[in-house]
Amino acid sequence: MSVVSAITVTVPATTANLGPGFDCIGAALKLYNEFKFTRQEGGLTIHVTGTEAERVQTDESNLLYQAFVKFYQHIEQTPPTVKIEIKLGVPLARGLGSSATAIVGGLVAANQLEGATLSQSQVMELAIAMEGHPDNVVPALLGGCRLAASSGTAWEICDIPWHKDLVPVVAIPNFELSTSEARSVLPTEVSRADTIFNMAHLGLLLRGLETGNGQWLKTALQDRLHQPYRKTLIPGYDALNIAAVSAGAYGMVISGAGPTLLALADKLHSEAVEAAILAAWQEEGITAEVRSLTLDTQGAKSF
Repeated sequence: MSVVSAITVTVPATTANLGPGFDCIGAALKLYNEFKFTRQEGGLTIHVTGTEAERVQTDESNLLYQAFVKFYQHIEQTPPTVKIEIKLGVPLARGLGSSATAIVGGLVAANQLEGATLSQSQVMELAIAMEGHPDNVVPALLGGCRLAASSGTAWEICDIPWHKDLVPVVAIPNFELSTSEARSVLPTEVSRADTIFNMAHLGLLLRGLETGNGQWLKTALQDRLHQPYRKTLIPGYDALNIAAVSAGAYGMVISGAGPTLLALADKLHSEAVEAAILAAWQEEGITAEVRSLTLDTQGAKSF
């Protein structure tokens, strides 16, 4: 393929961990950031539109641009000067993979500008190295629900079937929680019992997502590695969980590092779950956007 002068990349939001799948499982959702890169003379320019656009860095510290540069460092070339236009659709610092969209978007855009120099798997390896773990960047790049496991020298990626009746309901509050803060409350060691608990529940989660078996999912969404500690950073978590399950959700988990919460429900109960979570958070005095989404199966797209 020949070098091109402009490329636009759309990257989906992601929800990671899904309870017991800490740092290894994630799913892409139909909520997107769009990034357009155009070669130009002169210096770097970055223009941002969308919710919270004023909070995005517009200089070389921008994560999207850093990923763009990382690609050229990898292929040992000087990056071209570009104009970047960002359309935000994924909330910032809310546990829906906004940083993953930037990393994937920058790498994919650079690769496409250079005529697809790297394979998709090579781009994925670069994205994981930048993010530090695979749970968000892998589904952001590939779409669908994905489990990632390291062989020591490379990553093995497994596509997780997602039953057609399962609806992800996301509750996005009007406050932020940084990944570093969410990681700071985690213990440095866990017991053998908790390790076995999560291994069993992750296995059950995979079967529950595939079959839509509600009873399996009610058990499978439990976790002992991160949620008992992180929920203390989210006001009203226990009340919201009770409200969601009472309205028909199979369970509720923290999306990524939070503070967005994810409930899984069937199509019959998803609207009731939305209303119940919204009302419970209003009781806590917190404004939130609660909405049912669907799984994105395509991942990052360029045109």
